[in-house]
Amino acid sequence: MKNKYLLTIFIIFFTFCFIILFKGLKNPNTYQPEFNQNRVLSDFTSTEFFSDEKIKLSTIVTDEKYYLINIWASWCIPCRKEHKFLIKLQKQEKIKLIGINYKDKFKNAKNFLNDFENPYQIIFKDKNGIVSIELGAYGVPETFLINKNLQIIKKIIGPINPKTYNEIIEIIK
Repeated sequence: MKNKYLLTIFIIFFTFCFIILFKGLKNPNTYQPEFNQNRVLSDFTSTEFFSDEKIKLSTIVTDEKYYLINIWASWCIPCRKEHKFLIKLQKQEKIKLIGINYKDKFKNAKNFLNDFENPYQIIFKDKNGIVSIELGAYGVPETFLINKNLQIIKKIIGPINPKTYNEIIEIIK
């Protein structure tokens, strides 16, 4: 009798744990913070990748075009996967690509651009990650589609994929 009672409690406990585990596995575990679509990107000054000249973002963002600010690094595997989409976006007339090289060694980043092609009109250095953090980035790759008023139109957390590429194309039409 005592054994049946313990067995019943064990089965109920095991079933309860299994249900909790199963429900937990079905819930997505990716945290995506809330994003205010109408937020204005903070203007920043950083060092240009090739010339080491200090440049302010607002001096680049001047005309009617859209701008895609892409935070990337040579050591970032997802950055390599999204690079083909950046090359395709570079060919669009209505958009300019701005890169922010995140916590990277110059030699490695330069080799990355030589190996995969440079899609950016300008690249900023972000050796310590402060510029990216001030923009509201959580990691690499991360991309902001902005207008001439530095207003964020779309934010992409993670690599650009076929779906987000098509969304960008629809917006800039």
